[in-house]
Amino acid sequence: MPVGHGAYVRSAVADQVASEPGGEQALRLASVLAVAGPGDVGSHHTAAVIHGLDLLGQWPPYVAVTRPPGGSKKSRSGVNAHIAALPPDHVTTRGGIRLTSVARTVVDLARTSSFQSGVVVADSALRMKRVSKAELQSVITDCVRWPGICQARLVVEFADGRSESALESVSRVAFRDQGLPPPELQVWVGGDDDGVIGRADFLWRRCRTIGEADGAVKYKDTARAISQLRRDALLRAAGFEVVHFTWAEIVRTPGQVAASLREAFCRGGRS
Repeated sequence: MPVGHGAYVRSAVADQVASEPGGEQALRLASVLAVAGPGDVGSHHTAAVIHGLDLLGQWPPYVAVTRPPGGSKKSRSGVNAHIAALPPDHVTTRGGIRLTSVARTVVDLARTSSFQSGVVVADSALRMKRVSKAELQSVITDCVRWPGICQARLVVEFADGRSESALESVSRVAFRDQGLPPPELQVWVGGDDDGVIGRADFLWRRCRTIGEADGAVKYKDTARAISQLRRDALLRAAGFEVVHFTWAEIVRTPGQVAASLREAFCRGGRS
């Protein structure tokens, strides 16, 4: 069956690859690389999807590739070609397809997208232990004069693998943008006499305030919602302020979330 201009694959193979995470992107990329120059590799969002990293928002509709300097800057329909150096340790193979390494992919996205989007992908790579900060910093050193590398450096410094979801990554960026102090992440908390009550997404210890980023699944599961209410009651009885917020709230009205947290800081600080 055809998978791209001038490229074909057996139906059974295509079905098997497409059923895997990132499989459709892998098929599209394979079709592009089959008729591209020998130095081209999948990169940017295309490589991120195939590596299984989190991305903020919908994937762009095109396949992203990077080719070394000297290659043609022309791109055919559905392909976005970048021209940049590709040191050997910036390239890997996944399922027989040449891609930028996880570290290079993160840095490329961190320098070419928004700070928030860069943090989402960097946090996910660190959380899944697909890369270390040292590896990210090594790529930054290799690309020290490239456009956007200053932002990439800030993203890597800010990134934290303890963020357990894109929602938590976006929340940390919002806290920073709203001028809130950085919280501790994924901290077990409780009373002095009652032991551990639960784990907090975000903890401002001095103000005895907990922030909880609530995904939609928390409200769809009745038993989980009831358990959360009981947990909150125990935390408040132990002297903690608890502030919940959703994806829509932290994205659309981050100032209101920050105001709620500041009010909680005042109450928790007095107690």
